[in-house]
Amino acid sequence: MAEDSPMQTLLNSLPQTGEVLWIGLRPDRRQPIEAVGGAEAVPGSGLVGDRFRGRGAESKRQVTLIQAEHLAAVGSFLGGEPLDPALLRRNIVVSGLNLLALKDKRFRIGDALLEYTGQCHPCSRMEEALGPGGYNALRGHGGITARVIEGGLIRVGDIVRMTG
Repeated sequence: MAEDSPMQTLLNSLPQTGEVLWIGLRPDRRQPIEAVGGAEAVPGSGLVGDRFRGRGAESKRQVTLIQAEHLAAVGSFLGGEPLDPALLRRNIVVSGLNLLALKDKRFRIGDALLEYTGQCHPCSRMEEALGPGGYNALRGHGGITARVIEGGLIRVGDIVRMTG
C-alpha cells in the first residue's frame, strides 16, 4: 500500500471539531425557514420537515451547512452585523470548524453520518434576501452541501467531527 503524500496527510488530518449553533427547516418553496432545536436526518433523503427531503438518494443537496464565522464576514461585506442564518436558507450553522476541510470526507453530527457533496453556492435570491450586492457578498461563503449516509437526530449543541 502506497504511503500518503505530505499534502494528503494534511488533508486527512482535521483535529478540530465544530458545534451546531442553529438548525433551520424550510417547509416549502418561498416559505419562511423555521428554527428548531433538533431535526431527524434520514439516509438518502435529508432532514424531516425540510423541503429538500425526498428528492432521492442520489441528491447531493440533502442537507446544507454554513459556518457561523461566515455570517459575520458576509454581514461585514454588506456593511452591517452578522447575518440571521434564516436569511441564507441553510439547514445547519456550525461554529469552530472550516467546513471546506470536510471536502470528500464523511463527518458525524450528533447521531447522523453525513458526506460532503459540494459547495453551496448562492442563488440570485440573495439579492432579494440581503439587498443589493448580497449575491457577491455570499460568494465563497455559502457553505457546503451533504448527503445523509446514516440517519439519526441532529441537535443544537451537537459536535461536528470528521470520521476516520
